[in-house]
Amino acid sequence: MSTPPGAPSRMAHAPSTILKAALFHAELAAWLLALGLTLAGRLRWGAGGAGLALGAHVAGRLWSRQSPVPMPYFMRWILLVPRGPHSPARLLRMLAPRRGERMLEIGPGVGVHALPVAAALGPDGVLDVLDTQQEMLDDLMRRAARRGLGNILPRRGDARRLPYPDATFDAAYLVSVLGEIPDAPLALRELRRVLKPAARLVVGEVLIDPDFISLPALLAMAGDAGFVLERQRGPRVAYGAVFRRAAG
Repeated sequence: MSTPPGAPSRMAHAPSTILKAALFHAELAAWLLALGLTLAGRLRWGAGGAGLALGAHVAGRLWSRQSPVPMPYFMRWILLVPRGPHSPARLLRMLAPRRGERMLEIGPGVGVHALPVAAALGPDGVLDVLDTQQEMLDDLMRRAARRGLGNILPRRGDARRLPYPDATFDAAYLVSVLGEIPDAPLALRELRRVLKPAARLVVGEVLIDPDFISLPALLAMAGDAGFVLERQRGPRVAYGAVFRRAAG
């Protein structure tokens, strides 16, 4: 649920984005209320709270399908919640960064994954990060400076029109981001363009994200964009998929 470049930055504070954020917080509050009531033995009220939470979740998912937008900066605290199947350690195992490589992250947020990836690339490697919100990039770079990382190149831009030459990167990755881009198939085609022939692409998705893309849907989009699945890790409700560029 990082912030992908796929929409103008002004959308980050548009009324629709604020309303969607309010809906998310309402869902979270309803789940917590349902849990508290259930633990207190008030099962009927707990079931009612769970019903409200599910209703808010479905409404948020439908809204996101119709109007995908990046996560606003004021909700960045969510990015710091432990990731479980999408933890930085698991991403590193799938991505297998090698020192000296050049990689790209789309929608890095505040750098939960970018910082360990940049460290793994070493001083001779480079991690480019592309985001639609300058606030996210500024936050990330402050965190990088505190860790002494000088190999991260931030850029504000659009995932549907990547501002990089062809065959630039050894690898790229997106974690809970692809569904937030207004035209995900176009973003995948752009990723294929900027990746080297032998490069890898890692995409992570989790069901609780309102912008979740199912594995079958991702496989269809990635195949149309010129990628082939190399391997998958995790269950289909919280998976990571590693792709390679198809030949040709």
